Amino acid sequence: MASWNSIPLEISYEVVGWIAFTSWSISFYPQLILNFRRKSVVGLNFDFVLLNLTKHSSYMIYNVCLYFSPIIQNTMIPVAANDVAFSIHAVVLTALTLFQIFIYERGPQKVSRFATGLVVLVWGFAAICFFIALPSHSWLWLITIFKFAMTCVKYIPQSHLCPLPLMVQPIIWNYDHSLRLYPTPHTVYS
Repeated sequence: MASWNSIPLEISYEVVGWIAFTSWSISFYPQLILNFRRKSVVGLNFDFVLLNLTKHSSYMIYNVCLYFSPIIQNTMIPVAANDVAFSIHAVVLTALTLFQIFIYERGPQKVSRFATGLVVLVWGFAAICFFIALPSHSWLWLITIFKFAMTCVKYIPQSHLCPLPLMVQPIIWNYDHSLRLYPTPHTVYS
């Protein structure tokens, strides 16, 4: 990561980031513990767990790719170590909750068709974008797709469609921009 202009600011950034990591990470444990003690997931919203796994998986892909990207070395990486740690932790604990759904008493509950359809749509969209990015090596654009997928999973089930134009614009801009920033030997500009 690029150097900070202020040591106190850098320390504050790190401390606040790890406090946020701890606070958000703790929030996953009560449900896991409750499910384990009861050996039941009755009352747990399965849609929430599936959508949360999708959201945190896409967030993890975004964070890990940006944090470990050799292209972005020596620049101010917009992802901190605590972001990477949280997203990995969130995926693991959400996956454990999903595992509990399969092994514990769940009653007549099931995942809704809407949630299943949304997850298939989001991951299908990301897969198509992967194959679009592959020939031109537009990896910056592709990881932006994962961030977009996370935002869709977060807002669409809540019917907050107002930010949709604001969510799509950076994807379009970053695709063209990433081609110019990181051209491949085969890229031709007119």
